[in-house]
Amino acid sequence: MLHKFDDDGLDALRSLLRDQKISNRPDAAFGGLIFTSQRAVEAFTHVVNSEKTMQAYEWPHLQEIPIYSVGPATTRALSAVSQDPPLKVFGEHTGNGEALAHYMLDHYSAWYRERPTNPPLLFLVGEQRRDVIPKTLMDPSLAAARRIVVTEKVVYGTGVMESFPADFDKELTAVAVMRHGTSPLPSRWVVVFSPTGCDSMLRGLGMLDEAGKAIPDSRDGKTFIATIGPTTRDFLIGTFGFHPDVCAAKPSPEGILEGIAEFEAQVVLK
Repeated sequence: MLHKFDDDGLDALRSLLRDQKISNRPDAAFGGLIFTSQRAVEAFTHVVNSEKTMQAYEWPHLQEIPIYSVGPATTRALSAVSQDPPLKVFGEHTGNGEALAHYMLDHYSAWYRERPTNPPLLFLVGEQRRDVIPKTLMDPSLAAARRIVVTEKVVYGTGVMESFPADFDKELTAVAVMRHGTSPLPSRWVVVFSPTGCDSMLRGLGMLDEAGKAIPDSRDGKTFIATIGPTTRDFLIGTFGFHPDVCAAKPSPEGILEGIAEFEAQVVLK
């Protein structure tokens, strides 16, 4: 996959930082930040670092606001942002956008409990994302004092490398001829980390028809699909009508491995 910063989004973020519009000041545009993607953290880090002077100027207003992260990988990326003292990052334990949103409803309201309403949150995102966080935080049924306005700002885009279909086919062929001792491998797994490339992946597996929909009964019983989280799972279901075999409970390599192990124990090896 190819990831590219969105210049307009970075320029907007840069202006907000320069004007200290992301801070705990009453006149700030945003009182906190949300991250659910390492790529968004990379974009944020790029802007933060590029704005520093030779004297290693820090952004003190960023250290007084809550920054929300969906999981351990995103949190590790945020921890690498050079700030002294470090950024205040919360939500690592939640693991997915829905759980993070419910956590923020309580945590953010407590953070700004002295104010009659919560200041807006800035959500740095890619071109493709779920809307569960904005919908949950801006639910009209919530009391006004609890509701949180969320503004999404696209800071990166994702594309498919031209060589991906050929590279994927090559890997599929290599795995197909692998053997465990004298016997063929009982299963092979394709792990999907992003909606981008799902079309090429399913076509490479021969699972899509000409209309771009999943072909019924096209599974070979040995090839299984796992997704890093619900965004990619829902994209596969909504776009192609394809249901992956595993969706990691936690968006991490360990979460994927646990999901695959549980699936194989219950289904594949029976």
